[in-house]
Amino acid sequence: MLELLTGTGLASAAGLNAYIPLLTVGLLARYTDLLPLGEGWQWLEHPAVLGVLGVLLVLELAADKIPAVDSLNDVVQTLVRPTSGGITFGAGAGASSASAAELAALADGASGGDTGAAWWQIASGVLIALVFHLLKASARPVLNAVTFGAGGPVVSAAEDVASALTSVAAVVVPVLGAVAVVLLAAVGLWARRRRRRRRGRESAAAPGVP
Repeated sequence: MLELLTGTGLASAAGLNAYIPLLTVGLLARYTDLLPLGEGWQWLEHPAVLGVLGVLLVLELAADKIPAVDSLNDVVQTLVRPTSGGITFGAGAGASSASAAELAALADGASGGDTGAAWWQIASGVLIALVFHLLKASARPVLNAVTFGAGGPVVSAAEDVASALTSVAAVVVPVLGAVAVVLLAAVGLWARRRRRRRRGRESAAAPGVP
């Protein structure tokens, strides 16, 4: 159960920033004993992978804080963040200790039950990250318009902090990570409803504008 909470927390964090939870998993696996990875996920702690993820994170942090560019980045990240969610859920939950050859065998339909469970968990991670990504991406253009671009960088920084804290909490204290996921979802839904109410008021006021 705790392993699933860990995976859920990491996947949720990936919906806000694809590279923070990936780096969290890789660094914790490489330099601590908090998150021993199965054979199918040990590539995440390889120095070359960590280096590439670090560079991608820097680019993501910069792009997500520039108005207009952040929305374009969200379009690109529609594939990246769910993919990260699937990977981090599978790795964090210890979903698969199968080798790459066994995973390939699964794709061909010749697999055992344990590896199949890994695919179910990976798919769950993809869906969780996609939900959080869509909440984030749909709110950003409206926020930029309302604040004339000033609010985007602030909210982006808050999302980065939330992603980092959720990632660490999901590994160190899975229950606390689950609480963070609920809070993130509540904030996202609140922002979405607020945006809808604002649009409704603007639509109602539009006919009376001279």
